[in-house]
Order: sequence, then structure tokens, then C-alpha cells
Amino acid sequence: MGGRVKKELILEGLDCANCASKIESKIKEINGVCSVHMNFVTKTLSIEIESDEKLDKVLAQVKDIINKYEPEVIVNERIITKTEKKVLLLMGLGCANCAAKMEKEIKNLAGVKFASVDFVSKRLVIEANSKQELSRILDEAAKIINRIEPHVHMVDESKPKTGAGKAEKQSSKNNKKEMVRLALGGTLFVIPLILDFSFWTEFTLYFASYLLVGGEVLLKAGRNILRGQIFDENFLMGIATIGAFAIQEFPEGVAVMLFYQIGEFFQDMAVNRSRKSIAALMDIRPDFANLKIGDEIRRVSPEEVNIGAMILVKPGEKIPLDGRVMEGKSMVDTSALTGESIPREVEAGSDVFSGFINKNGLLTVEVTKDFGESTVSKILELVQNASSKKAPTESFITKFARYYTPVVVFASLALAIIPPLVIKGATFSQWIYRALVFLVISCPCALVVSIPLGFFGGIGGASKNGILVKGGNYLEALNNVHTVVFDKTGTLTKGVFKVTEIHPKGNITEEALLEYAVYGESYSNHPIAASILRAYGKEVNKEAIESYDEISGYGVKVKVRGKEILAGNMKLMDKEEISYEPVETTGTAVYVAIDGVYGGAIIISDEIKEDAQKAIQDLRTVGVKKIAMLTGDSQSVGRKVAEQLGLDEVYGELLPDQKVEKLELLDRQKSSKGKLIFVGDGMNDAPVLARADIGVAMGGLGADAAIEAADVVLMTDEPSKLVSAIKIARRTKRIVWQNIIFSFGVKIFVLLLGAGGIATMWEAVFADVGVALIAVFNAMRVLKAEHL
Repeated sequence: MGGRVKKELILEGLDCANCASKIESKIKEINGVCSVHMNFVTKTLSIEIESDEKLDKVLAQVKDIINKYEPEVIVNERIITKTEKKVLLLMGLGCANCAAKMEKEIKNLAGVKFASVDFVSKRLVIEANSKQELSRILDEAAKIINRIEPHVHMVDESKPKTGAGKAEKQSSKNNKKEMVRLALGGTLFVIPLILDFSFWTEFTLYFASYLLVGGEVLLKAGRNILRGQIFDENFLMGIATIGAFAIQEFPEGVAVMLFYQIGEFFQDMAVNRSRKSIAALMDIRPDFANLKIGDEIRRVSPEEVNIGAMILVKPGEKIPLDGRVMEGKSMVDTSALTGESIPREVEAGSDVFSGFINKNGLLTVEVTKDFGESTVSKILELVQNASSKKAPTESFITKFARYYTPVVVFASLALAIIPPLVIKGATFSQWIYRALVFLVISCPCALVVSIPLGFFGGIGGASKNGILVKGGNYLEALNNVHTVVFDKTGTLTKGVFKVTEIHPKGNITEEALLEYAVYGESYSNHPIAASILRAYGKEVNKEAIESYDEISGYGVKVKVRGKEILAGNMKLMDKEEISYEPVETTGTAVYVAIDGVYGGAIIISDEIKEDAQKAIQDLRTVGVKKIAMLTGDSQSVGRKVAEQLGLDEVYGELLPDQKVEKLELLDRQKSSKGKLIFVGDGMNDAPVLARADIGVAMGGLGADAAIEAADVVLMTDEPSKLVSAIKIARRTKRIVWQNIIFSFGVKIFVLLLGAGGIATMWEAVFADVGVALIAVFNAMRVLKAEHL
């Protein structure tokens, strides 16, 4: 028997999210299907089948199911060309500029589909078409990394405890050696400053100190020049300090190298501390699972646990995988995922997610998702990969750094040569010294290190508040929000519907009307349908349903025991030319017709969320110009909600494609630089989430479709979290721009002083490593934002 087969089907013409959900559910029931995933945004259905022998039979059943729910959909098959992905930790990576060079060269390798080097988390992500290609690419990438940074070790992220642990120990040893070397070099530097010696004794002591402190920098500069990599900080420091020795400024030559190395040492420590702080924010990965096998309990890795297995979660332990509580009752801490400090009560039948912490009771949980598909795994992947989507400011600084250093190098060369030739009385030694000051200042480390750190810290801080931002580009975009468009049901309202009124017409009783509506809504997973089924309170005999047809945006048409039942909105009654009596209500009215005759209406009411009104007020306070609402509900219901919340515009009775049209209309009305946000509650809003400048999914906990379609995911059901996201984005931008202005300001000021002969190399060293250190510590303030 062959191994597992993956297939991808493109469902052209699929425009009903509800039908997509039903298709996915039905396909899961097919014998031989291991996993199914429907991406409504891309209209792609991914299926994993047990073996190639069952492939044809399963695909025939899949097509039958699709044809049943969506007869107009055209199914196109495509064999998946799955990309192979590898994530490596670059242990010992301490140079942001080198990280950018590595990324650029690895991206240019043949066969690379995607490559990203994240300096903050020390992660290298590479994607290729096949294992063979990936193996070759990894070998070539290792050579590139070794050439640019020979002391960096590549460690497979999937084996962090072995490789990374050794690398961390090695890093600790290297730090101790570095401290001893700098202390010895510093001692040799201080001796001739205090005591009087002859010229050659003094030179020997300074030179010995210089080699001890800066020998490594000179070696790196030499290696890089041989490889054609001239303009980096090692070259700049080498030229500047050798130049100082050439003009017999021995103390300054050694001092510059000594304080540069001390500054770099502290900068590395600060960046590593930042990395650990960000990692601590997302310390939600479970270490083990207590697998229940009969009466035996075995502690295993979460990756080893299969769907359907039983696990035991003791008080104080993290829930390792998504599942359903089968036995026990407890309070769980959800703060790691949602940012909410109030514990949640769970009992038999409750869904729980990986990353929750069990507070007091003993829980037996049936696993419903593999670890790779679990909530905690997806969140970790999102946060870790967020830094690969660079903000425009980050991208600009990376490009700017590439040109800035060579420009300053040539400017310093001109400063050393031109003035002595054209200014009367100017000496070469005087202007060479000024040019060397220029060189020391020119390294753009402060910007290259602190700006990505600021954005990564902002993303980490947001995740701690239960807000997942998929990239620095989206975090930066949240600063320029002009228009916010909300969905109604499940976003501004609770989406917990309840039948509040039944209005039968003619000879039909309330019980009969409700029963007809139940048959109409029995296959729907919409909250309104669920409320009607709850009100009915009995088992529905689905075998009595002879045919079922969902009319997207209108309602349903079913045939039960020879009778045709219509259940839906007013548009359905108009479409089918049925005479009815419109019901004036603040709730949602479901109109029912039997064999073409109006039978009455059922009123379902929804509640506005407690913090919805405050969220709207706070959005206006933070400068949002227009707030609108799109809903498939009736215009009267939409208008009532809009009046209560104080919205600017409301559009009701919209089909999914009409929602996109209205969003595009609102998009044309905003300013060119302003961004439009759409906030929806997941799968049904996927097309609009994808179309908006920033798609925000509400209540994304466990909602795969929401996490997939949106750019920002609010892990709770609170609209006010959007305001928190905007505030975090603005705080991040403020700190990033403080670093940019401070770094440039100090550098330009000292450059001018250096050119005028006022600033010495001491000031130049501060303008380089001192500014970088201050910028790194300032970037870390992003993490210390109060709970917003």
C-alpha cells in the first residue's frame, strides 16, 4: 500500500462561506481521509488521504459532496508541490549588518523559494521545492554564513535542547574570555597613561594593548576585504585606529578600539537580554503531555500525541494540545493566549486550547488537533514569522545602511585629502585625524539593531495583550487608520441569539411554525439557526428532509414530507413572490413560508457587547475619522445597533460580494495615506478581511479560518482590543522614531564637530557604540507597555 497522498482542489466560483464549512465537515467524514482544510479566501481545499489506492474513490466522493452543496462550482485538481521548510538558529549571531548580508546572499541562491534572517530571534528560515534542493541550499547557506560570520553556529530549531544548549554554553565561555581579554588590554593601556616611559616602551605597551583588544577586529576586516566585503564596522574601526597610530596618536587609537569593543560587548548583552525578554513573553510552548494509555500515564512530547488520545492535565500544568474536556472541572488561566487575567471555568464538554494553564482541578482531555495544528503552535509560528514581514521603516533603514557607510567613507577620504591641498596652513595629520573621527562615527549599528528590535518588541508586547500581529508592516500600518468597518454579528454583538418572539399566521400554531423553521435551519451552523434549534429543544429527524438548498444571502429552501418550506429574510419572500407581513423589530426576523403561503415570522434577538460602545468612543479618541458597519441583517436592525453605538454609516442586507463592494466604496472615500480596517468574526468575513488594508479577526481563539485570513487577530471577543492594538502600534512607532532621530542627530552633530576639529575620537566612539547601546535600551521600553 502506498503512503499518504496530498491533494489540492481549487473550487472556482465558491462564494458561500457557510457552504464551504459544510463541505469541509462532510469530507472529514469520508473513510480514508486523514485531514481536510478549506481556505475560503483562496478557494482551496487541501486533503490528505491515507493511501494512493484510495485516492480515486475519495476524490469521487469529495466531488459529489461539493456538487451537492455548490452545483455551480467548478473543481480543478492540482497535485501539491509542497515546499520544504527549514528553520535554523544562528547561535552567536551578533552583527545586524552581517545578518542583512546573509539574507541577501541566501535569497539569491538557486532554488530558494523564500529566505529570511531575523537578527532579533537569530532565526534563519529557508524554503525550497524539494528535500534534495533544500539539502543543497543548506550547505551553500552554511558556507555563506561561515564566510560572513565564521564563529556563528547553525542549529536545527527542532533540536534546540541539544545544539542550542551547547551553543549557549559556548557563548557564555566566550563572554568570559572576552571580559578577560578586555581587562588585560585595558590594564596595558592604563599603565603608560599613568607612568612615564620612553617613546618605544610606550609604543610597545600601547601596541600590545591594541593587539589584545583589537586583533580580532583587524582579522575580521582583513578576511572581509579578501572576500570583497569592504564597508563594514570592522574595516571602519581598523582604518580609524591604524590611522591614529600612523599619526602617533597612540592613546586615542587604543582607546577607540577598547571602548568600541566594550560598547559592542554591552550591546550584545543588551540585545541578548532583549531576545530573552521577548522569548519570555511567548513562553507558552508546552514541554510535555501526560498521555493516558489504559491505567498507565506516560510523560511524552506533545508532538507524539495523536488525535483522539486521552491526556491528563494536573493542577499547575500547561494544557499541551487543543482538545475537549471529558472528565473533571477546573479554572484555567488563558492570559498567555488572550491577555486576560480572569480565569475561565471549564468542565466536561468544554473546549480547551494548548497554552491554557490548569489552575486547580484534574482534567482528562481528548485531543482534537495534532500539535502542529494546535492553537499554541500556530500562535508561536505567527509571532516568530512576524519579523520576516518587515515594516517599511525597517526596509528603508536596511537599504539606507547599505549606501550610508560607503558615502561616509568617501566623504572622510575627501576630508583627509582636499582641505590640506586647498587651505593655507592646513596639515595632512590634522585633517587625517578629523577624517578618522568621521570613520568611527559612520557605522549605522544603532539603527540596524534597534529598529527591528523595536518592531519585534511591539509584536511581542501585542501578543502578551492577546493581539496577534502578523508582521511589522501591519504594526506600522495601524498608525494610519482612517476608517474602521465592523461586521455586526459576533463582532459588535455577542452573536448569542435567542428566540424571543414567534408570530404565526393563519391556522399555523407557534409550535408548528417553529418546527417548520427547524427543518429549514437543521443543516446550518449559523448562530441564528443554532438559536432556533435550541428553542425547539428536540431531536430533528433529518431523514424527513427530501431536499435541501441554501440560497446564499437569502435563506434556505427545503422539502419535508412533500411540503416545500422556505425560511429566510424578506429578500427571500420577495424573490419567491410570497405575500408576507414585514415585522418591525430590533431583532432578526426569520420569515417562514409553506408551499408558497406565508406562515409567520420568528424573532431572534442578539445583545450588543459590553465594551462595544466604549471601543467606538476610544477609536474616535485615537483619531479614527469614520466608523461604519456592514451586516447581512436587515437595514432596520443594523440602523438600530448603529444608533446605539454612534456609528457614522451602516449598510444592511448585504450578500458576501456586496460586503466587498461596500468596503471598496468606503475605501475610495478615505484619504490616500489613510488605512481601512475591517473587523470581522472569522470565516464568513474572509473575503472582506482579505480585501481591507488591514483585516482584523475578532475572537480568533481556535478559529483557523480567522487566523488564516486576517492580518491581525484579536484573541478575545472584545472590540476594545482594536484600540489597544492601535496604541501599541503608536507606542512602537514613537520609540522607533526616537531612535532614528536620536541616532541621526548625535551622529550628524558629532560629524560636524569632527569636521571642524572640535570633536575627538572619544566623542566619535560615543556617537557610535554609545548611541547604539542607548537605542537598544530605548527599544526595550516597547515591552514595558502597561496592560492596554
